Amino acid sequence: MSDSTLLLITAIAAVVAAIAIVAAVGFRLTRSQRDLGTEAEHATFATLHSAAAAGEHLRNGLQPAGALKASRQLRTLLNCAAFAMTDDARLLAWDGTVTAAGQPGSDVVMGLAAKTLGNGRTQVATLDGPLRGELGLGQNGTELKAAVICPLKVESRVVGCIVVLSGTPTAGLVRATNEVAAWVSAQLELAELASSRSLLAEAEVRALRAQISPHFIYNSLNAIASFINTDPQRARDLVVEFADFTRYSFRRHGDFTTLAEELRCIEKYLLLENARFGERLQVSLRIAPEVLSTVIPFLSLQPLVENAVRHGLEAKVGRGLVQITARDLGAFTEVTIEDDGVGMDPEQLRQVLAGRQDGHHVGLRNVDARLRQVYGDAHGLTIDTGVGHGMLISMTVPKNQPGHDA
Repeated sequence: MSDSTLLLITAIAAVVAAIAIVAAVGFRLTRSQRDLGTEAEHATFATLHSAAAAGEHLRNGLQPAGALKASRQLRTLLNCAAFAMTDDARLLAWDGTVTAAGQPGSDVVMGLAAKTLGNGRTQVATLDGPLRGELGLGQNGTELKAAVICPLKVESRVVGCIVVLSGTPTAGLVRATNEVAAWVSAQLELAELASSRSLLAEAEVRALRAQISPHFIYNSLNAIASFINTDPQRARDLVVEFADFTRYSFRRHGDFTTLAEELRCIEKYLLLENARFGERLQVSLRIAPEVLSTVIPFLSLQPLVENAVRHGLEAKVGRGLVQITARDLGAFTEVTIEDDGVGMDPEQLRQVLAGRQDGHHVGLRNVDARLRQVYGDAHGLTIDTGVGHGMLISMTVPKNQPGHDA
């Protein structure tokens, strides 16, 4: 076989091998595309992915860092040249076209947004020569001819806007920008709701502290004073218990505590009440050791025990018993407070828990509301009572609570 023939055969073999490799790669890519779904499914996935990624950065409301990260995702979603987000006073984020002049100044973008911020309506603005220069687009932005500005609203308030720069402001782009603005507005409403719930929880803790102050402090000081002459040592011990209790109740750090810490607070509370009631107040505790580390809302048990003592046993003739039980229910911890006192009319209790009746038992309503806010309606207080039949209060909290630090 001649050298030329051998060379020809080698070349043909190389070509065949190359074709086989290309065919194999093409088959794999085709199969991969087929496995991932149709083009419509790809587009749906990309849209949902961008929206989910942007939503994570808007959880704290309109903040510059979160707005910038969200804008990157939203610009991809709208497939526009540039995307800006503002609050009602300043530019928070700009993503997209940047020229030698850099990012446009806040005053320029806010000038574009002023009309929308004022009337709460979507605007389409033409980018004329002077405005293009102020935006820093120059010759590099000759394809950008218009801006679509849509308001961001929380309830009926305009809190900011989004600005989209494009070549031709088609009706489809305007509708898409409006939908994105409505979605961002929904995320901001959720962020504001979360903030409001947090503030409400803090307000209710303050209300519980205020409730402790006038009633318990007055009675405790009277009880301590009664022992100053007859039993000075006990009076000194009670002063220490009183100081420890008030230090815990009025602490300023943390919305959560452990069951063990709350029970220590209750122990001091009951020692002080025992000084007032004497043998009339009997207490029984049955606590499973494995649940002591369970995280619970701060001051969620003490008001329930105080309710049992003040409203259940104080009006009862003779001795009264308060039983505190905590048991392990697998993924949950159940705590019950039971007394054999005077009880309460169930309909009156419903009025109290619904917030339609003030006065006595306000601690029950505050604790019930806080538990529902933190864990959901399924974890509100369960109360069984009747006039002359005492009261049994149960609360169930999950053991695993990410983000809740004692």
